[in-house]
Amino acid sequence: MSKFFYCKAKKSTLFKEPSLKSEHLKELIFGEIFIMSEEYEDFYYGFTQYDRYFGYVKKSNMKKGCINNNYLINTNKAYIYKTNNLRSKTKKFLYFNSKIYISYIGKNLSQSNIGWIKNSDLISFKKIKNNNFLQNIKIFQKTKYLWGGNTSDGIDCSGLVQELMKNKLISCPRDSKKQEIFFKKSVFKNQIKRGDLLFWKGHVAIALNKTNCIHAYGPSKKVVRMKINTLIAKLAKKSLKLSSIKRPF
Repeated sequence: MSKFFYCKAKKSTLFKEPSLKSEHLKELIFGEIFIMSEEYEDFYYGFTQYDRYFGYVKKSNMKKGCINNNYLINTNKAYIYKTNNLRSKTKKFLYFNSKIYISYIGKNLSQSNIGWIKNSDLISFKKIKNNNFLQNIKIFQKTKYLWGGNTSDGIDCSGLVQELMKNKLISCPRDSKKQEIFFKKSVFKNQIKRGDLLFWKGHVAIALNKTNCIHAYGPSKKVVRMKINTLIAKLAKKSLKLSSIKRPF
């Protein structure tokens, strides 16, 4: 029988196998729902509700049940405060896109299910508009490249696309291969505009305009801006041909 859990750690790795040495598939962020189907010693096996990605998570990072979250963390890192006082800041924080429940909104801080958080770090689900998924791209500029990463401490190419979409409550698969299939509208290279997704086998980049893009690039070991034609040429040298250009909206 499936059981619902949510991530109680600031982030938790989804593993391919029930081992800390196994391949990292992605990272769950605080508040993300995980649907468990089986138990393996220190791990739960199941899938993430948002993108139905299957794998193993550490039991110690999960808590049984669901929370009626109503806010997202809308900054790089939101620090937790002990009380409704700006002097009570702790070293604990939540990552961008963490989902939380806010029960009281004060002048500077709001009370959540895990402590007080600055109002400027929050956005209500009700106020989120999905017409500009690149709005918070600056959070990830120069973030180090990390296979299976989903935070500003490390991210990969498809994770970057997914986190930007997730921030606008837009459905988006985790892998670039599935993203290419999921987004249906294709455009030609001479039609590229801001927000278009450029796909190669195993890679995806986001157009910033008709000539420039941004992507988490393994060889550069970080998220970088690059000329689209430069990227096409670099990947062509590795026998990777631009396979499609998709317009999400």
